[in-house]
Amino acid sequence: MGTLEVRELEAFLALAEELHFGRAGARLYLSQSRVSQLLRALEQRVGAQLVERNSRRVRLTPLGEDFLADLRPAYQALRATVDGVRAAARDVKGLLRVGFQGSYNDDLRNGIDLFHRRYPDCATELVEIPLSDPFGSVYRDEVDAALVLLPMGEADLVLGQVFSENPQTLAVASDHPFAQHDSLDVEDLGRFALIGVRGPAPQYWQRAQALEVTPSGRAVAAGPMVATLAEGLAQVAAGRGAMLLCASTAADHRRGSVTFVPITGLAASRLGLVWHRNRETARIRAFSQAIAAALADGTVE
Repeated sequence: MGTLEVRELEAFLALAEELHFGRAGARLYLSQSRVSQLLRALEQRVGAQLVERNSRRVRLTPLGEDFLADLRPAYQALRATVDGVRAAARDVKGLLRVGFQGSYNDDLRNGIDLFHRRYPDCATELVEIPLSDPFGSVYRDEVDAALVLLPMGEADLVLGQVFSENPQTLAVASDHPFAQHDSLDVEDLGRFALIGVRGPAPQYWQRAQALEVTPSGRAVAAGPMVATLAEGLAQVAAGRGAMLLCASTAADHRRGSVTFVPITGLAASRLGLVWHRNRETARIRAFSQAIAAALADGTVE
């Protein structure tokens, strides 16, 4: 194989998870063309095609799937070894302030547990972040890192570990006729007034949480604007609009007056860990790596 290039392996792993050259490049702070170059170099080393790509989609070949299954644990073990030595050298300890938006879910809980197991001299402080201001607490240095709803397009912030995709649901009043449906199509959103988020959240982020048009171009009416999740659910219960929520958040907020109906045809919701580029520390990096390891293992044991 010649000299093994870790960057080529990282590009393949990111592409295997994202199945999109642009998103893989964003994770690695590389251009889309550079990711493509690294992948081609790796395929030349192994002597076979690992990824099928055309103008419509990207997917792994059968050999690529086998390569991913073998590579991922080996790469994670290598990173864990290097990170462990680096952490010892930098003496990771002290308080880490972690913000979270929405629900304190199992993935975050498992990641924090693993972080504490790896770095017993570190403590964590949990801070709830308002729905209306996903990035403000990081900018104001009120937290060291925050788990927030994506997208994140802030030049001053770093996007670390991205959590698994979560299906979307539509919260509607339980007496609404559509509350009896097993699921709704994304085009059905044109029948509702979607509750949006007001406040300092960037416009691109607000639009992602409350669509203005369906994929076919059908206009979606704007409903009330809210600052918190509790306000949004109250508006839903009062029959003043519907609200998009990921399935995990919906599961944590079930109530008799609101019904959560799955939405098909809509991109899944994702959470990401973010921190300020100028205040990055070994402690923050260690936490992001612990989150990644917990997600990969599905356990903290």
